[in-house]
Amino acid sequence: MEFLDASLPYIMPIVYAILMISVFMGLCSYSVLAERKVSSWIQGRVGPNRTRLPLIGHLPIVGNLMTGLGLFQPVADGLKFLFKEEIVPGHVNKGYYYLAPVVALAPALTTMVVLPFGRYVDAEGIIQPLVLANVDLGMLIILGISSLGVYGVVLAGWSSNSKYPFLGGVRASAQMISYELAMGLALLPVFMWSASPGYYNEAGIFVEGSRYGMSLFGVVQSQQAAWTILWQPLSALLFLVALFAETNRLPFDMAESETDLVGGFHTEYGCFKFGLFFVAEYAHIIMGSGIFVLLFLGGWNFLPWMADPWGTGILGSVLSVAWFMAKVFFMIFFFIWMRWTLPRFRYDQVMSLGWKVLLPLAVANLVFNTIIIALYDTLTR
Repeated sequence: MEFLDASLPYIMPIVYAILMISVFMGLCSYSVLAERKVSSWIQGRVGPNRTRLPLIGHLPIVGNLMTGLGLFQPVADGLKFLFKEEIVPGHVNKGYYYLAPVVALAPALTTMVVLPFGRYVDAEGIIQPLVLANVDLGMLIILGISSLGVYGVVLAGWSSNSKYPFLGGVRASAQMISYELAMGLALLPVFMWSASPGYYNEAGIFVEGSRYGMSLFGVVQSQQAAWTILWQPLSALLFLVALFAETNRLPFDMAESETDLVGGFHTEYGCFKFGLFFVAEYAHIIMGSGIFVLLFLGGWNFLPWMADPWGTGILGSVLSVAWFMAKVFFMIFFFIWMRWTLPRFRYDQVMSLGWKVLLPLAVANLVFNTIIIALYDTLTR
């Protein structure tokens, strides 16, 4: 018993991490289903509605309902990728060829460690975030690790030893460089406004600087009255456009543009390895949606200028998570909606938008907000 008590502090974080990965991978699977359903709805088709699992699928009423909604389709898709014959072209660099899908997926699974998804009230009545690792540099960690995902695309393009995948890899790296800077600059005004000039510690002493640093929890706490998107719309727009470009989604999917590059970086991939690229794309969409909700849509805060109706108990924590997830689902729908609505840009248009429009706007936005904050601090002290 003593051994169990001593082991719990080490075992429980592992259990929480496994649970979160399971939920996250489930969300990825059903995001694929959502993509197929929404696209069929936009195009006037039915979408997946015939896949049926034994036993559950034959339950009266419930079975037919679940089959009609296509809820069993992700299981069928996953099994199909898992059991298809593994074909590896003879001209590829096998070690890097196998490594690339893992490198593409790993950053999204790693960064979710610092992503808060709800809140609870501790024994002292203080609101704390529901997160695997509550660190002050959460946003910096996400930016640093998520940008590594492009190496998976570049590695896939290079290791395929083929022209079209190589061009796809080059496009992905150029696109990442073009939009990463604008994305980072769009975030700075958000953290500058959310960081208070100082706070009183437990001993009642005034400490200069922010209590939360660059943590996403601090940004959510600063939006208890008004969401950031209401008074920082330019930052939100810049971040959203850069987010679309970073996730290689239409109209920015130049790395896999099938009209001129066949399939781009994953042309030589199939079976389970292609499935990993597929899951990685949706994992980055979910992470991007979660970050956008935390930064600009109030996180788990209810509505602008309205107090949270969540209580202080377990039910309140569950409701805060459910409200946060509802906003994330809306953002995932927005990603899908844009894909099936907007046409693909030309490559020169993507580069021009990044360097000639987004970057100057992001710099101007940062300078403007810096001046406003300096004036505000000077006049209010």
